[in-house]
Parts: sequence; C-alpha cells; structure tokens
Amino acid sequence: MQLVLATSNLHKILELKAILKDRLEGVELFSLKDFPNYVAPEENGKTFLENAEIKAMHAAATLKMYALADDSGLVVPALNGEPGIFSRRYASDKATDKENRDKLVAKLKLLSEEARMGYYECALSFASPEKILKTALGVCEGTLILEARGGSGFGYDPLFLKHDYNRTMAELGEDIKNRISHRRKAFDKLLPIFEAQRSLLTSS
Repeated sequence: MQLVLATSNLHKILELKAILKDRLEGVELFSLKDFPNYVAPEENGKTFLENAEIKAMHAAATLKMYALADDSGLVVPALNGEPGIFSRRYASDKATDKENRDKLVAKLKLLSEEARMGYYECALSFASPEKILKTALGVCEGTLILEARGGSGFGYDPLFLKHDYNRTMAELGEDIKNRISHRRKAFDKLLPIFEAQRSLLTSS
C-alpha cells in the first residue's frame, strides 16, 4: 500500500508519522516533500473538514495513491472562532508562528481570563484515487495563556495550556502530545477504515 501524507509541513509530517508508526507494516509512506512538482489545490473550504477532503482527494487523484490529509487549527469561541481555518495564516499569508501567536495574544488580552478557553480541531481525511473513504474530527480542549511556555510543538502550542496537565502543549513532549492530540483522536476514528484497506491491499 502506498500512502502519501498530503502535507509539506515538516512538523505535521513528523507528528503524523509518530501517530502512524505502529500501523505501517506493508505501507510505503510518502509526503508531499517527495513530490516537489506537485501543485497543491486551493484550500477554499469553509470548514476544517472541507479543506481536509479537498487536500486528500486532490493528492490521491493526482499522485495515484492513497492519501491522508490534515486540516487543523485553533478555535477560540470568545473570538468568534478565530483563528479557526486561518490559523496558519492568521497574521498574514506568510506569517511566522510567532507573528500568529502575537496577534492572538493581543486579542486575548481584551478578554477576561475565564473567556480564554479554546480547542484544537483536526479533520483527517483518508482517500483512494477514486474517492474519499473516511473523514473524522478530533478535538483537544484547553486554556490560552498570554506568555509562551515550552520549546516543543509548533504553532500555538506554547500558548495552549492542556486541561489536566497544567502544561502547555509545547511543554508536554512529543510522546504525550501524540497520545492526546486532536490529530491522534481523529486518526483513532479513521483507524478501522485504514486498517481494513491496508489489510485488503497487503493480502492481495
């Protein structure tokens, strides 16, 4: 079974590989970094789910292999859902993680401490070259803080204080994060379809 992770984001590639690591028997794994001439589709969906399906279907159909695509971000209900699907480009189209965090902190300072609640949402979509096989959502809830903590993770992780741990996602370490993250929860929902397809292809 050939599977492409439909992203060129190194952080996401590493995280998805870690989540998949015990499920790769009989799987030849790629990412979009292996296809430098690949032109990604426009992410014009209005939800994480729609964007994940756009990316998965385009990669699978173009590259003629199975594809696993992620679309995810941070949602702060008190900010009308911002940054939401614009999480990666919140401050600008080419914003750095720090620039995105700085913009978020400026808005969080206008909220009461009680209102600084948020959650990560991930949509993972698994597609064959012919169709979407399954899309699943995962959510990870927490509190947003005003000063970055921790040197691990990426994106908004240094500001995201995980419930029950009293540490940010950037302080938890990769092993813990990969067990409790929104991506892990989404993948666990996809797992039966993924395993069935892998078994079908490796046994044929």
